[in-house]
Amino acid sequence: MIQHTPAPRPVEHRDDTATYDARDLVRDGVKANVVLDDQTYTLRITRAGKLILTK
Repeated sequence: MIQHTPAPRPVEHRDDTATYDARDLVRDGVKANVVLDDQTYTLRITRAGKLILTK
């Protein structure tokens, strides 16, 4: 079940690419689920501040 949270605020960017602060995407400060079609991916911020996207 998908839980809807307020939309993350876009970050100012020079071109047309949608840009978001990753910390705005994660609810608990560590990970978020991202859905594309019927597939769910997990976006995680590591302790070292790196991003990992897994299926």
